[in-house]
Amino acid sequence: MRTTLTCAFTQWSPGLGDNHPMGWLTVAVYLAAAVAAAAAARAMPGSEPRSRRERVFWWGAAGIMLALGVNKQLDLQSLLTMIVRCHAQLSGWYDIRRVVQQVFIYLISAGGVVALGLMALLFRGILGRIWPALLGLGFVCLFVVVRAASFHHVDVLLGSTAAGIKLNWLLELPGPTLVALVALRRRRAVGDSQA
Repeated sequence: MRTTLTCAFTQWSPGLGDNHPMGWLTVAVYLAAAVAAAAAARAMPGSEPRSRRERVFWWGAAGIMLALGVNKQLDLQSLLTMIVRCHAQLSGWYDIRRVVQQVFIYLISAGGVVALGLMALLFRGILGRIWPALLGLGFVCLFVVVRAASFHHVDVLLGSTAAGIKLNWLLELPGPTLVALVALRRRRAVGDSQA
């Protein structure tokens, strides 16, 4: 493992992952979504089971949005990709990496379906309140999985532009934006019901 990490850290160095105005805008959207989700969690009243479940959801959403906002500039997924690449090279399975990437995508996709089912069970009774934010989180997770798979042709596609707008931005920004908007709406609705 030490050799793998040495290999990875010689090819990767910490730095700003997306030091561009749109990169910083994306970080701001993630952080705004984290703050809005935390505010929605704090606004949930009392200890009634539905309020507790919704509070758990919003705190989880806040944590995910904060982690993704920080990662947007630290570019930790590139470090993870480099660790896996070095491990593949050192272990002798680099030539079959495409098969491993496909299996990874299938496993992550299956895990996502199972996670959605478990969340539907956990958050039953409040899905009507949170489903758009859950959709936003799903969209963000899908984007992260696609980026993590790191297929060269996918990276080229995500880096392509139309009218000066990168496809990457169009796919990444809707998820955290949706989380932020739903969180603000829920916070306002809870505040109005308590007034």
